[in-house]
Amino acid sequence: MGRYVLRRLLQLVPVFIGTTFLIYWLVWSLPGDRFAGKCGERPCEPAYIAKMTEKFNLDDPLIVQYGKYMLNLLQGDFGITSKEVSVGELIANAYPNTLRLAVVALLIEAVIGLAAGILTGLRGRGFLDNLVLVSTLFLISLPVFVTGFVLQIVLGFELHWIKTTVSASPAPWGHLIAPGFVLGSLSMAYVTRLTRTSIAENKRADFVRTAVAKGLPQRRVVGVHLLRNSAIPVVTFLGTDLGALMGGAIVTEGIFDIKGIGNLVYDGILGKDGAAVTGVVTLLVIVYLISNLLVDLLYAVLDPRIRYD
Repeated sequence: MGRYVLRRLLQLVPVFIGTTFLIYWLVWSLPGDRFAGKCGERPCEPAYIAKMTEKFNLDDPLIVQYGKYMLNLLQGDFGITSKEVSVGELIANAYPNTLRLAVVALLIEAVIGLAAGILTGLRGRGFLDNLVLVSTLFLISLPVFVTGFVLQIVLGFELHWIKTTVSASPAPWGHLIAPGFVLGSLSMAYVTRLTRTSIAENKRADFVRTAVAKGLPQRRVVGVHLLRNSAIPVVTFLGTDLGALMGGAIVTEGIFDIKGIGNLVYDGILGKDGAAVTGVVTLLVIVYLISNLLVDLLYAVLDPRIRYD
């Protein structure tokens, strides 16, 4: 097991270097004037341009710029924006809200998606199965912003059951249920269908028939043999979805006015603030890598054959 974990950790190093370099290259190699709009309607003064050029090492080759950035990043320094604000401070203020929102969305999609998928997968075709399939197809067909506006109008403005905006920081957990459902609705539909399909396929597998033939109780056949083997693709999806939820929260945060990472990236893109965009996206890469590492470890727990291959 230790060798398996070590291999997975070593695999993260080239992936982290490659992805962060690609992000840095895309952000800092964009064509056009980097200082356009930084000083209002008038052009920036030469002294300001020289100062910013020196601060962000823009005169150095790209690989040198990236090396300096990585050295600072390893010390916990995400850089400084063009407005002399620490990117780390901006992330520290915005990250808790997005993390809470992503966790709520992940819990909603996991609980509802797994429950619906297991129930329909075990019972097979029927009214409930058709109802779940139609409902999930409906959620998949709807854009996230439509789901968000509908819930906001119906549950917020009409019924007054939820807060239409969540401007508090850190946002209370209860106020994030509706935004979390909106953010996780698409993934919840995918989890339901993936769980249902996986269980339906494994129900006909040889190891399940063998367990039934041995006379094992139905609860053990389902809980130990069927669900455990069916969980691997679902765990893969859920594990990698945490990073996707955090990175894809821009629309949901905009609808419910949540001051999180999504708003920070959006403002950075509009303001052409490369330091803010690079810092936030690098953080999301780290979240993705950690999530994938946890998924690999869960693989080894669910199926011991994986860690011996």
